[in-house]
Amino acid sequence: MTKAAELAKMGEVLTNNQIGGRRNIIINGAMQVAQRATSATDLGSGSDYATVDRFAVLGFGSTAGRLTMTQSTDTPNGFPNSVKLDCTTADTSIGSSEGLIFSQAIEGQNLQQLKKGTSDAEQLTVSFYVKGNANATYTAELRDQDNTRFNSQEFSVTTSWNRITLTYVGDTTGALDNDNALSLYLFIWLHAGSDFTGGTHTSNVWHTTGNQRVGDNQTSFFDSTDREFFITGVQMEVGSVATPFEHRSFGEELQLCKRYCNVIAPINDEAFTFGHARTTTIAVGTVRLHPVMRANPTITFSGATDFQIQFGNGATQTTAMGANELSTEGITMQATIGSGLTVGQGMEIREHTSGAKITVDAEL
Repeated sequence: MTKAAELAKMGEVLTNNQIGGRRNIIINGAMQVAQRATSATDLGSGSDYATVDRFAVLGFGSTAGRLTMTQSTDTPNGFPNSVKLDCTTADTSIGSSEGLIFSQAIEGQNLQQLKKGTSDAEQLTVSFYVKGNANATYTAELRDQDNTRFNSQEFSVTTSWNRITLTYVGDTTGALDNDNALSLYLFIWLHAGSDFTGGTHTSNVWHTTGNQRVGDNQTSFFDSTDREFFITGVQMEVGSVATPFEHRSFGEELQLCKRYCNVIAPINDEAFTFGHARTTTIAVGTVRLHPVMRANPTITFSGATDFQIQFGNGATQTTAMGANELSTEGITMQATIGSGLTVGQGMEIREHTSGAKITVDAEL
């Protein structure tokens, strides 16, 4: 085979099934990783990263609607998981400022290939698989957080799994910041008041008008407690073609997710950390974070008394847990008991209650 024929054959392969990797800007698009939980109830009153990593439910404007979010095994062929949203409390009286959004936030340094704000701005194609309990119409929006610009398109949901493909025009206005902060949202609008629907919606146009963000045919997810919405296979890629979904290994998706949220739990009764007594009541120990977090994190402990300090031949349950000296690479845990430590004494911080965990959060 000549060199020209080899190159032609390679081009044929790359435009069919065997496509080069690292196309998908979205993290955890197959809904595989759920470090926090596999199910969460009573969502819809605020911003919640509740189950599947990197995907948040945003409820706002005092909506009375509530939902349960679940990592589901109801999927199209070839996918391990989906997200299921199930309306548990309806809201049929929609206030002007109300909204419900399923979203992923993306940092600017992962988006420079879009060339946004230049004459060479790239098209961007978003694809995903969806289904519902009944036919519905929702809106998929790109929100440029750096420049407060919007571009949205409607899509239809049926009772069968269907792949939605939406190509967005390049935006020659407003460059995205090249840093680790939020620059772009992918929003799936599921419920919206007149502040977002009151104007005439124009599909696939970048604009700054708030009441034109959501489609004219928008369904309210909160219109009935029968309402369900399933989604998986979320992909965002440069160009006008929706290529086959880029399946990454579970391990790779987990590492990508841990940059934003790292849930630390003991394995096989291992200690969380080794350290020493700083005072007669406080012990400290450092936990190294792998991978490095996106930004200095916040720390949440499962419970003040879920842990214990083990020293010498004994162990004492904690009365409080905290953390200081936070960085993207590590945290210093601080465990408190009533008394009994010797300053400088070596010790371990371990679980006392099954299910003890530490959530290290650097979400956008």
